[in-house]
Amino acid sequence: MRLVFAGTPTPALASLRTLVDSTHDVVAVITRPDAPAGRGRRLTPSPVGQLAEELGIDVLKPASVKDPQFLEALRSLAPDACPVVAYGALVPPAALDIPRRGWINLHFSLLPAWRGAAPVQHAIWHGDDITGATTFALETGLDTGPVYGFVTAPIANHDTAGSLLAELSESGAQLLLKTLDGIESGEVVPVPQPTEGISLAPKISIADARIDWRTPAIAVDRMVRACTPEPGAWTTLRDQRIRIGPVSVAMPTGEALKAGELQPTKSAVLVGTASGPVALSTVQAQGKREMRAADWARGLRIETGESFP
Repeated sequence: MRLVFAGTPTPALASLRTLVDSTHDVVAVITRPDAPAGRGRRLTPSPVGQLAEELGIDVLKPASVKDPQFLEALRSLAPDACPVVAYGALVPPAALDIPRRGWINLHFSLLPAWRGAAPVQHAIWHGDDITGATTFALETGLDTGPVYGFVTAPIANHDTAGSLLAELSESGAQLLLKTLDGIESGEVVPVPQPTEGISLAPKISIADARIDWRTPAIAVDRMVRACTPEPGAWTTLRDQRIRIGPVSVAMPTGEALKAGELQPTKSAVLVGTASGPVALSTVQAQGKREMRAADWARGLRIETGESFP
């Protein structure tokens, strides 16, 4: 089939590579416009845009998918289907109607669970034991279209959003290819999503990623892993923002720590929560490099009793 692939961030790269290497013909790529990045804030193509350029594939970067010039360009490409992976913008009906076999979205959850922008993060944050990836027919509703297929994956107690998304990106790419093969052969037919088990996964903001040390240790652990690497879990100390890497639930040592209270040792830094301490792994002070928590505490000469708010 003639494909026009839509995607933007790194998790979409595995799907693009897989489709380019398949029997299908990727005739163009749609991605979000170049955005400021790095310390110099230079306009930089998206990861998908960069890969497409390296592969010699035409790239469309509409500011709006409703733009008449973009819609005309898409029609001229005459795609059979438009596979979508984390494109980052809603596709209007005028664009949905162009490919004769529709837009096929790869979503990183087991729909109808965790519809929205941050499904992997919310699955970890809420303590799910299992997640996966789903292919479905894109329609105007938010991740509501009928399902073609899915793959599952367990959520380990050490998984971060970054590590789990990397795993699902690879397995999801194979699912997307099998779905497109099945659509072409007529062997795959979409099935409506269940009406039960619906949950939403809105984007997690920097404000959402502030750690509440008054919650139980296991909740802090899940929240930090869900926000790693983006947007990055954080707290403050001495009026400075501190980015916190994944933590581990620790055994109490001595007198119980209050929520947010720090207890540095030679090899670790413990922090009190509502149920017991967690051990910090890495810490990154504002404007500084990431370092081992114990080294960070020694450098600041943190004493037991000092506290995160």
